[in-house]
Amino acid sequence: MSTESPGRPAPSWAVPRAAAGRARLGRLALCGFAAATAADLGSLLADWHPGHVIAKPVLMPLLVAYAITRGAPRLLVAALLFGWGGDLALLFDAEAAFLIGMGSFAVGHVCYLVLFGKRPANPLLGGAYTLALLGTVFLLWGDLPADLRTPVAGYSLLLTAMAFRSSALGLRAGLGGALFLLSDTLIATGVAAWPQLPRPDFWIMATYVAAQYLLATGATPREAGVR
Repeated sequence: MSTESPGRPAPSWAVPRAAAGRARLGRLALCGFAAATAADLGSLLADWHPGHVIAKPVLMPLLVAYAITRGAPRLLVAALLFGWGGDLALLFDAEAAFLIGMGSFAVGHVCYLVLFGKRPANPLLGGAYTLALLGTVFLLWGDLPADLRTPVAGYSLLLTAMAFRSSALGLRAGLGGALFLLSDTLIATGVAAWPQLPRPDFWIMATYVAAQYLLATGATPREAGVR
């Protein structure tokens, strides 16, 4: 029988080993995330839908794994997981799936907003985001399906608030919030049947993946050493 008490600290030599193990797992998860991103974007460029279906669902779990090894707050993990739920829903080409996905992303934005807290942000940037929100909703309104107008407008308000508040954490997170807004605006213009860039799904996913990565690393404690 062991005489070691439950509250006894780990031996000093075990601490650096555990940290090194977490760092290795983090590097593996990040490499996996990079590989899955390349596979997904490459599939979209090649118009190979099965590759997108395979690669997209593993993106956020790998980013979550990386973030956890770097000491990510629980709210950040929750935000990424709700983003994963939205990713899965949007794989299905149906209005119900679109609404479910939008709802899952909306909960993720709430998690981000709570995580960002009451840190001060630039009011001029807030004004710019407000003008962008009003202009986008005004321009899209008449071209959106009638039953999607109110949900899209409400979601856009929440998304814009998240994008603005992300800037309170610094340039990295702020850029992530802005790219998230851009990505979802591209989706909305597609729903409204506006003219699209070539390979629109590629640009949507490229901006989305970059947004989540920048938000995840920008919202992780600096002492965790995220890069």
